[in-house]
Amino acid sequence: MADFGGDVEAFRAEARAWLEANFPDELKRDPAQQLAAAMGQPESEAAKAWRRAMGERGWGTPTWPAEYGGGGLSRAEARVLAEEMQAIGARNPIGGMGVMMFGPTLIEYGTEALKRQHLPGIIKGEVRWCQGYSEPGAGSDLAGLQTRAEDKGDHWLVSGSKIWTSGANLADRCFCLVRTDVTKKHEGISFLLIDMKLPGVEVRPIGLINGTSPFCETFFTNVKVPKDQLWGPLNGGWTIAKRLLQFERENISAGLGGGNIGQAIPLPTVVEAARDYVGVDETGRLADRDLRRRITDHLMEARSFQLTVRRAADEAKSNQGPSAATSIMKYAGAKIAQERNELLVEAMGAQGLGWEGEGYSPAEITAMRTMLRSKGNSIEGGTSEINLNVVSKRVLGLPDPK
Repeated sequence: MADFGGDVEAFRAEARAWLEANFPDELKRDPAQQLAAAMGQPESEAAKAWRRAMGERGWGTPTWPAEYGGGGLSRAEARVLAEEMQAIGARNPIGGMGVMMFGPTLIEYGTEALKRQHLPGIIKGEVRWCQGYSEPGAGSDLAGLQTRAEDKGDHWLVSGSKIWTSGANLADRCFCLVRTDVTKKHEGISFLLIDMKLPGVEVRPIGLINGTSPFCETFFTNVKVPKDQLWGPLNGGWTIAKRLLQFERENISAGLGGGNIGQAIPLPTVVEAARDYVGVDETGRLADRDLRRRITDHLMEARSFQLTVRRAADEAKSNQGPSAATSIMKYAGAKIAQERNELLVEAMGAQGLGWEGEGYSPAEITAMRTMLRSKGNSIEGGTSEINLNVVSKRVLGLPDPK
């Protein structure tokens, strides 16, 4: 079926019937169970059943090639599937970095052997991946990384460390940038796919200001990686790394521009919180005129952003993938997400300042912790400063000030 056209209504009926038969009633009654895995918590039996059903059908990765287990759907069909899932309160149980970053890049750059080995586990939601990019001495200057991979004939011997490896404490595998040539900078970097259960791999979670530990330090000490886990050409990892970052920024920006997603405790919208905590005047408008203006500005910006992300995604797919414009989306998405969470806490007033205790509701405590967590939005996936530099050079064509 073509991406734009075809009998999508016939597919809608098919999708609706399948979802009705496979989406567990228990998840309808208790939708928070669908977030357990994403929050690093044990899955319920109902959540496991839902993940397995979606994985077997391939609809967790609806547009991925069917030959590897993906859904093989057109974009129009995938959009219909998303609409039908939203209508019954069903979340896609298959995600993470394997879906957001590694998988799409592997489809584009991987050998047939690596695709056959790694894509099915991602598609079925059975294998978690983490990203080995930043190092203590190589953050903004990522190409300065020093984690070494030495050729030992029948294996690579990896030593070094990574930082901010999100979800490394839960991951099964890591797509990792390593240095295979110390005489060159960008041209001396390769990509290795590392089993996180190998001897010599150590993970230490990093506590954040909001009380969670999604980020980690990861240490590699003489880790033996099979030679066939080299992804891409030797010393040619930088090209793949840049492409993967485009997929990462595209997916992160799409998530940041939406509502407060991924929370175990549902949060009110900014408008709902303002009405409940601040109140309305005799005309039904928010009583605080200044807050009303700023919320209106935010909602207009957020809506424009969502439409722009959707348009850019369609353009990217028609042009064979995302472009450097994803840096614009990532920058704007981080800014909008931070504004949304700050407005939510402000609307709650003193009740929005709660950290714990009986004087605060679960939503009020979650709002504060979410606001603190969102401070990292302008750092992860490329800092706002780095993304502005990318926009300057790659999109606007401005000269490098260096």
